[in-house]
Amino acid sequence: MNLDSPKVTVDKPAQYIFDALTDVKNFEKLMPDNIAKFEVTGDESFIFALKGMPEIKLKLKEKSAPSKVVLGAASEKLPFTLTGDINSISDTSSEVQLHFEGEFNAMMAMMIKGPISKFIETLAANMHKL
Repeated sequence: MNLDSPKVTVDKPAQYIFDALTDVKNFEKLMPDNIAKFEVTGDESFIFALKGMPEIKLKLKEKSAPSKVVLGAASEKLPFTLTGDINSISDTSSEVQLHFEGEFNAMMAMMIKGPISKFIETLAANMHKL
């Protein structure tokens, strides 16, 4: 299952966004209002839970400055990645798009597609908070 957020323009340079996204504690600023838990568990990992959803642990898997940050699920039960693509528009602004990629059975995919789409849209929309 592949889902993409809308592209958002942020009034920050690409390197600033990259640095902010590689510091996992900053993801708390991007979370939706219905966040039930957010806990940094290491320099490159955190756990979060939305109300009514199970906890998910994410860890930094890959980074290539200043254009790409990849987070992945720490659990093999729900294998997925969340990739942030950062494109520099000018010295003071950049464009960010999030890509969710996961392998789920058809039933699971059907159940989570809506909530995950809304979740990554919210993360992207909140990029200006970094």
